[in-house]
Amino acid sequence: MTTIESVLHETRVFDPPSDMVAQANVKGMDAYRKLCAEAEADYTGFWGRLAREHVLWNKPFTQVLDESNAPFFKWFQDGRLNVSYNCLDRHLASQPDKVAIIFEADDGSITKITYKHLYHRVCQFANGLKKLGIKKGDRVLIYMPMSIEAVIAMQACARIGATHSVVFGGFSAKSLQERIIDAGAVAVICADGQYRGGKAIPLKPAVDEAFSMGGCDGIKHVVVYRRTGENVHFHAPRDVWWDELVRGMADVCEPEWVEAEHPLFILYTSGSTGKPKGVQHSSGGYLLQAILTMQWAFDIKPSDVFWCTADVGWVTGHTYIAYGPLAAGATEIVFEGVPTYPDAGRFWKMIQNHKVSIFYTAPTAIRSLIKAGGDLPKQYDLSSLRLLGSVGEPINPEAWMWYHTVVGGGRCPIMDTWWQTETGGHMITPLPGVTPLKPGSCTLPLPGIMAAIVDETGQDVEKGKGGILVIKKPWPSMIRTIWGDPERFKKSYYPEDFQGRYYLAGDGANRDMDGYFWIMGRIDDVLNVSGHRLGTMEIESALVANPLVAEAAVVGKPHDIKGEAVVAFVVLKGARPEGAAAQEIATNLRNWVGQEIGPIAKPDEIRFGDNLPKTRSGKIMRRLLRALAKGEEITQDVSTLENPAILAQLKQAVK
Repeated sequence: MTTIESVLHETRVFDPPSDMVAQANVKGMDAYRKLCAEAEADYTGFWGRLAREHVLWNKPFTQVLDESNAPFFKWFQDGRLNVSYNCLDRHLASQPDKVAIIFEADDGSITKITYKHLYHRVCQFANGLKKLGIKKGDRVLIYMPMSIEAVIAMQACARIGATHSVVFGGFSAKSLQERIIDAGAVAVICADGQYRGGKAIPLKPAVDEAFSMGGCDGIKHVVVYRRTGENVHFHAPRDVWWDELVRGMADVCEPEWVEAEHPLFILYTSGSTGKPKGVQHSSGGYLLQAILTMQWAFDIKPSDVFWCTADVGWVTGHTYIAYGPLAAGATEIVFEGVPTYPDAGRFWKMIQNHKVSIFYTAPTAIRSLIKAGGDLPKQYDLSSLRLLGSVGEPINPEAWMWYHTVVGGGRCPIMDTWWQTETGGHMITPLPGVTPLKPGSCTLPLPGIMAAIVDETGQDVEKGKGGILVIKKPWPSMIRTIWGDPERFKKSYYPEDFQGRYYLAGDGANRDMDGYFWIMGRIDDVLNVSGHRLGTMEIESALVANPLVAEAAVVGKPHDIKGEAVVAFVVLKGARPEGAAAQEIATNLRNWVGQEIGPIAKPDEIRFGDNLPKTRSGKIMRRLLRALAKGEEITQDVSTLENPAILAQLKQAVK
């Protein structure tokens, strides 16, 4: 890692517009530096002040940070609060009739809900969950389409102190089953189906299939929201319709006051081993970061219409749909559909119609929309936009420039945000009234975030050199543990290589001479496909589970739209197939992976070989596979390989 050099030489700089600086929540570089200096001088005092100013506490905390059992840090632990109360009740006196959510369905129909109405619906559903016997500390799995109801389900769990685990609606029954078992869930909240691109896609059947696989006996209730109206198998009395559950329920529900360290949610993310990691987040520290980043990075104002295009199945949808915007009292968009239906102008039309002022999306979506019609935004009135955001992976400079000039009209700063499921909220990002922007750089850490780049021994590397991105001090919204596996948490994020001192982000990065951070990709075998982190081991495990497959290795290669494409090298139990037989088996294996994990994990390419390139000790040479996937010539020494001739065979892809 110490020899990594950035091959990107970007010299363009865009200063924040003067009118943006004048009205920003953090005004100018001096204000930013003052906050950073406060954190440097008194770290716990800095975070304690912010927590008292921005979070409503039922019982104030007396201790900011407990480091006695590092790396299992505790923040504000003797304080008590409720996250739903902080998102809803706090606005009832000041702005009950302000629109909280504008929901646009796949077919274009629009539903609006005010803070008062949202509060009452959350309370009714919370009372319904309580009637089912769900209580503080129980885990509830949520498998929902993008909808107001998905937000209500999450908020209702938070209100009664239940810990939710949201599973992306594109994941398979097997993924559901694994998460139900690992979390020890007692209930599932789902829908009959969802709409995407004009098609009704079933959801409830995947839940039924997950149960049929076994191990889900802990589930006592399944609440089903009627979305598509399709016939579904109904298993009474376990299954109950959402509308029937809330009928007659009181529209007031006193919040369950929980300790700040109470688990708000578990969100499963891919790891470099086969088993998904249940990232556990707290209530108090997580909420603080969600509020602060809405104010700092998104510069949220009462008049803003905020739109994050993520799904609630990912952490971006948790922090910047379900919690952050509501805690900040904003009006936000929730969108059910896809950016290219009914045509590639969908996003731009929505921005125009709803007068969106802050737009937060992924580089994958940006690249797709460039390809689908780079001039399309010019056909719409996007003058309401004042701020743009990027999330999920580094954005390449040319996509950044298109986003800035074509979508933002050259006047909207782009918040290129670096953060992770594990960090809970933004960590390194520009601030709109502060930071001169460099296309492709996430720029500078937020105040109080002690980011650094180090070598394998944990020593800082000099500016201009590449290395390993770490966070040197704990922060309030950080991952607390991996659910049920504290040893894996320590090994994954606080490895002995760094004496357990620093949080290991898993990304390689470079810091330029101005101190700006440039993310250079993963240092482990986790792929970033369309902004989704997928463990290669998970995909390999799925392939090898197929009765035809003896061995598999998965790597990534650059993809213009998705960021990374999945390339699988497969050894079958029988003879290596060719021609039409190879095509047929490759198609079957793609579909198999889709069923085992989900469609986003399907390999873009499958290459069949008699074997895989291995050292004599049996280790697969993944760096050679990455070179093959990219179409690069193998120039490195292959004399250590047990079977160097296999490389020529693996050059051929079945597409």
